[in-house]
Amino acid sequence: MELQQTPGANRLHIGIFGRRNSGKSSLINAFTGQEIALVSDVAGTTTDPVYKAMEIPGIGPCMLIDTAGFDDVGDLGQMRVEKTRAALRKTDVAILVFSQADLSEEQEWAKQLRQQKIPVIAVVSQSDLRSAQEMDALKQKIREMFQWDALEVSAKDGSGLERLKEELLRNIPEGFEAASIVGHLVSPEDVVLLVMPQDIQAPKGRLILPQVQTIRDLLDHRCVVMSVTAQQLDSALSALAKPPKLIITDSQVFPYVFERKPEESLLTSFSILFAAYKGDLQAFVDGAKAIDALTGESRVLIAEACTHAPLEEDIGRVKIPAMLRKRFGASLQVDLVSGADFPADTSPYDLIIHCGACMFNRKHVLSRIEQAKQQGTPICNYGVSIAKLTGILDHVFLG
Repeated sequence: MELQQTPGANRLHIGIFGRRNSGKSSLINAFTGQEIALVSDVAGTTTDPVYKAMEIPGIGPCMLIDTAGFDDVGDLGQMRVEKTRAALRKTDVAILVFSQADLSEEQEWAKQLRQQKIPVIAVVSQSDLRSAQEMDALKQKIREMFQWDALEVSAKDGSGLERLKEELLRNIPEGFEAASIVGHLVSPEDVVLLVMPQDIQAPKGRLILPQVQTIRDLLDHRCVVMSVTAQQLDSALSALAKPPKLIITDSQVFPYVFERKPEESLLTSFSILFAAYKGDLQAFVDGAKAIDALTGESRVLIAEACTHAPLEEDIGRVKIPAMLRKRFGASLQVDLVSGADFPADTSPYDLIIHCGACMFNRKHVLSRIEQAKQQGTPICNYGVSIAKLTGILDHVFLG
């Protein structure tokens, strides 16, 4: 990914849902003015969800999700439907496409969208192929069953597309565009010291995404930014005329930095900042309390947002499990999932420890937090868990 591009996780995720051959793919192509989705008269042409990053004038950076029809059939069809259902967890705004008078399937999916508190725009597709009487009857039925005023849209002649864009703008979740990583902690001209990772996960010549995004956010807030490694921390503090307003550290050196930081400097970590930026920091702090109740018989799930080959110094696969087993015994069971994999039932686990989720959008992280909450499973993240395990969580600034 080029650094001048908006990361996919920061884009507004717009999911398009509907039956097979309801016109979802044609709608996406017409809306974007590009041949993004494959269009065919054959039912089930779209299989796995198709993700396309776009910059749409008036809306900004988006991620369009073209999903398989939720009325698919057969064993393979049900697998496609499950992929479509998984896309709900990432969707910030949903477009629900209606194409026929029987609305039984749409009822079930409308229920799921409402349960996940996803704003919905109802669209009657292929308006150019319907008589005015048919269109009015279908819209009236949608209004009566769902309390939605459906838009008439034609991918063929483009009618209704501008209205659809207006509705998307109106339904962007509150605070989405205003999201900031550090804006609640800093003011212009504040000096902020970053203690950066310099290990196998951030090899020579590269910075990982959370650090890059944090630096950009600090610069946007007109802060003075100084970046060092842990080994340079003492030298950096000595070189400053006064202590920095804020120190942001890599979670793995939390205790080291905590011991050396000036008393007046606030301390937090990249992972804690992203816990608030991408999820629910208070839920993670509450979840960390479960660490005190772990035993050698406990079962912990490590959840990574990205997929990568195992590394010797991997924080989620190696370092955190080692910290847990050192404290609670070698018999403590640690399972790991990565990417889109996440258990449908988290209740067998005594704790979930999630990564910083720089590759997920906020909606996706919140959906996992909500699932864990409903199933009674405590959940925290890497930075919060490390601060808890090292005994400094009460001394870290959570904002």
